[in-house]
Amino acid sequence: MLNIDSLQMQMLAEIADLHQTPEGAYNIRTDGKSAGRRSTENIIITPRPNGDGLEIRIKSGTKNESVHIPVVISKSGLKEVVYNDFYVEDDVDVLIVAGCGIDNCGGADSEHDGIHRFFVGKNSKVKYVEKHYGSGSGAGKRILNPQTEVYLGENSFMEMEMSQIKGVDDTERGTVAVLEKDAKLIVRERLMTHGDQRAVSVYDVRLNGEDSSADVVSRSVARDNSYQKFDAKIIGNARCSGHTECDSIIMDNGKILAVPGLEANDVDASLLHEAAIGKIAGEQIIKLMTLGLDEKQAEERIINGFLR
Repeated sequence: MLNIDSLQMQMLAEIADLHQTPEGAYNIRTDGKSAGRRSTENIIITPRPNGDGLEIRIKSGTKNESVHIPVVISKSGLKEVVYNDFYVEDDVDVLIVAGCGIDNCGGADSEHDGIHRFFVGKNSKVKYVEKHYGSGSGAGKRILNPQTEVYLGENSFMEMEMSQIKGVDDTERGTVAVLEKDAKLIVRERLMTHGDQRAVSVYDVRLNGEDSSADVVSRSVARDNSYQKFDAKIIGNARCSGHTECDSIIMDNGKILAVPGLEANDVDASLLHEAAIGKIAGEQIIKLMTLGLDEKQAEERIINGFLR
């Protein structure tokens, strides 16, 4: 039974699509403590020895199971740093759902810094979903700083879906990934900032194994006076393939900086970077307005489709 109130339940729906206790393994953290935890036969969740996070161990051969570890903060002024380590053994197929929601109705800043490390064994497949969301009428900021480390073993695969669409005032996302032979990483980032919000995403992907590959794509919208920076570096240390892409819409007085970084240390490393930043095309808006939408509705329709 989860020990949470209606506001916290609403935020869980936003960040993890949870409307009730999830099936499978889970740990739900609210205002600095666990509100409920369950392990399964194949997925074991235990507190780290010093109590500052969790160890999640997924046994070899586990298939079609999930683990949810969302975080909710509903107190103004609460700041925390949490470390979660995932040990995924060989021949696993698992879904991991994280994410953090902050509701701040006070004057002090609330902040969650989550450090996640993934150690993925041979021939394993992991899908990782992380969504960030902010709400509340207070002057205090909603700050999220996720740091992620990924270590992919031979012939393993990881797909990461990260999104931040509303309400986060400041975020610095750092992701480091190291890939061994035949490992594959796919990252899909979706981001929207507005007001005076600031969002920085930094990726450092190291393709160490032969025939490893990475595809890192960010789609974003910067509105009002917000600022975004997308800094993606792929390092090819063997025969490999890597691709990074930034595709952004800029509006109002927004600012966007895309920083490409490619480093080839092997003659057979094939690396590609693409970047496009621009405003919404006027003909797109006009076309939708001829269908009965006003200009604002047309813009929202285009943005929603772009970030889907």
